[in-house]
Amino acid sequence: QLQLVESGGGLVQPGGSLRLSCADSGFILDYYAIGWFRQALGKEREAVSCISRNGISTNYADSVKGRFTISRDNNKKTVYLQMNSLKPEDTALYYCAADPYAVRTMCDLTGEYTFWGQGTQVTVSS
Repeated sequence: QLQLVESGGGLVQPGGSLRLSCADSGFILDYYAIGWFRQALGKEREAVSCISRNGISTNYADSVKGRFTISRDNNKKTVYLQMNSLKPEDTALYYCAADPYAVRTMCDLTGEYTFWGQGTQVTVSS
């Protein structure tokens, strides 16, 4: 069974970097497209990025393009979100989620993400 666990969040100054990790303790992560989402206090959840099962295809929200990079290591059953040039508006609870319906070579930020982790908090503040 897929069990997603996020880590790597924390407090960082504007302009700083963090790398989030999404690990699967069930060791079947490579069967799913994975997306990162975030929800700031009082706001709706926002799709940030996704990566296909084979790691070839990625998509990003306009708000993070050029600053965030998603990657995966299927041997380690882990997906990463490298976040650079962080801004205060990036402050949110970040979740990873799995889409079991995506084809192997694609991902969709609006896909059917049916398995979710508990989230990791990212705070960007001076």
